[in-house]
Amino acid sequence: MNRPRVNHIGIIVEDLEESIDLFRKLFNIGAAEIKEIPDAGLRVGHMHAGNIDIECIEYLHEKPGLGERVMGRKSGLNHISFEVKEMTNALEEFQHKGLKVMEGFPRQGSHGQVAFFDPATTGNILLEICEND
Repeated sequence: MNRPRVNHIGIIVEDLEESIDLFRKLFNIGAAEIKEIPDAGLRVGHMHAGNIDIECIEYLHEKPGLGERVMGRKSGLNHISFEVKEMTNALEEFQHKGLKVMEGFPRQGSHGQVAFFDPATTGNILLEICEND
């Protein structure tokens, strides 16, 4: 595998617009691209910083959806996502190295195919890989 590229960090937030405004005010980050993923129970705001994307994630419902079951409810820094060229090959490689894909993945995320791995197999780090559209 080549040197990995971090695609984004994910942050769980209580109020998506308020969080995006804070990043704009503090760091002069441009407009956020906001997408809803109703079947996962998420609203996601992507912002582009100079060297990494920041993904702010707000839950849509009080009842836990797939997103909350995978990422938990706690606000704050949540996961790190590495970009892969081809999802199927990457999944095979990571599984061969002992990582376990979480149930329901891979699936369409806010920016392409994504897969999360069971933290019990990643040193308790919530790790995501993504293949951008």
